[in-house]
Amino acid sequence: MKLIECVPNFSEGRNKNFINDIKSIVNSSDHVHLLDIDPGADTNRTVLTFVGKPENVLETAFNLIKYSSTVIDMSTQKGEHPRMGATDVCPLIPLQNVTMNECIELSKKLGKKVWEELSIPVFLYENSASSKERKNLSNIRNGQYEGMKSKIKQKQWYADYGLSNFNIKSGVTAIGAREFLIAYNININTTDKKIATDIALDIREAGRLKRDKNGIILRDSNGKGIKKPGKFKYCKAVGWYIDEYKQAQVSINLTDYTKTTIYKVFEEVRKQARKRGFRVTGSEIVGLVPKKALIDTGIYYLKDQGKSIGIPENDILDVAIKSLGLSDIDYFDISNKIIENSIKSTSTTLLNSKINDFANELSRNSYAPGGGSVAALVGLMGSSLSCMVSNLTFENKKFSLHKEKHFKASFNLQNLSNELSLLIDQDTNAYKKIISARRLPKKTKDQIIKRDKALLNATILAIETPHKVLELCLKVHKIIFKVINFINMNCISDIGAANNCILSSSKSAYLNILINLGDINKNQQNKYKESAKYYIKQVDNYYLQINKIVDKELGLSND
Repeated sequence: MKLIECVPNFSEGRNKNFINDIKSIVNSSDHVHLLDIDPGADTNRTVLTFVGKPENVLETAFNLIKYSSTVIDMSTQKGEHPRMGATDVCPLIPLQNVTMNECIELSKKLGKKVWEELSIPVFLYENSASSKERKNLSNIRNGQYEGMKSKIKQKQWYADYGLSNFNIKSGVTAIGAREFLIAYNININTTDKKIATDIALDIREAGRLKRDKNGIILRDSNGKGIKKPGKFKYCKAVGWYIDEYKQAQVSINLTDYTKTTIYKVFEEVRKQARKRGFRVTGSEIVGLVPKKALIDTGIYYLKDQGKSIGIPENDILDVAIKSLGLSDIDYFDISNKIIENSIKSTSTTLLNSKINDFANELSRNSYAPGGGSVAALVGLMGSSLSCMVSNLTFENKKFSLHKEKHFKASFNLQNLSNELSLLIDQDTNAYKKIISARRLPKKTKDQIIKRDKALLNATILAIETPHKVLELCLKVHKIIFKVINFINMNCISDIGAANNCILSSSKSAYLNILINLGDINKNQQNKYKESAKYYIKQVDNYYLQINKIVDKELGLSND
């Protein structure tokens, strides 16, 4: 399925009827899903986030822009946040199976419609920009609503749609395709906006104007002020005071969080605040954030604390939330604030079911879930149990010489556990696809070709899923064997249990590969059979070596 995200910003954050109405517009739209709505009274701005199929997102965005143009009067609007229109900005972000070029074309389509049907001039920005100068939203918005009436008359600032026209009531709107942007505010223990602004100038890419020793601005030959770049690229920042919180904030937009990370910016603002005699009290994320941004943050702080990073994902997220003080102002709910968690599935999964529900489902008179899902589950238990042993050893001061081994082992085992967990449902889904393919019509030649192709693809998936389980189990065994002589031997029985889980998982996966081979051609059969034999032979070898060490430690060996 194709999915894009839309994050329109409206210049109204106080009118509760307006906020409820735009929420209702999204909720009543087909094939779109509301992720977040974040109104701000002091900024007088509401940020709305929703996702969906491209054409449905476009239709919903247009309806929101149209509605805001009837309610918001920019000639009387006031607020802390820079703005130039009723719908100030409307970005489109590719999420799934959509390219940036497709989003650019969609932004142009939306911009044209907004001008032609609503008479609101539109500037294209970011990746949709018609010139380098228009790529940066702040360049377009410079002068804000009050200055736009005269600015738009200048030829270099004609709107992309609407040219030199200006809409007194609705202002102008920026529409464009961009990468995921993180709106991030850092709280300072002061009410002085100047402190936050001064820090913002030091960290943002645009930097600050250079001055001589007498404080006079340095200018180039054209009289334009010369700027000293700030600390971070892909970082826009301003300082403001939020009366609702009774404190100043450094308000930041991270335009590429993979290159300029949240934690680097947070630590730099802490450093800059301390230099000025102030302290960072926490921070907040406006709208949503990609999970990776917080996972990277959690891993950074765990490493800094000398802790293991081979822990469950939610534990890493908890470290990130606490370290950044994301619940300083309001509770940070990972189910709503992290984008991947907010796109809720309507279907239930085996992975998220309770163990007794899984067992009940397994016992029913249906073929799925079956042995393949059980193989993945047992492998997951073996990997997670091995990870526990490495984490316990890592924390034990007696084994400090081997901390690095277990640091790597626990991290790799946690990743293998994550991969195995996904295969529990994937195996069941593969079988369901086989059933669906078998039910396809086969009356005509075209129908037979289509059915045969669907059946082959589903069967290949049903083979490759347990094959992947087998491959991952071997990786777990290799890690166990690498660290078994350096573990806390109080955990040797756990390693023994994990070793048996991995063997059982591998054997079960092997059987599930073999049962499906009869439905593919001989060449494919031989390829998968030989590969599976190689893996199972390796697993058997590691099992015996690990088991020998376990038996010896537990006094079960005759050696």
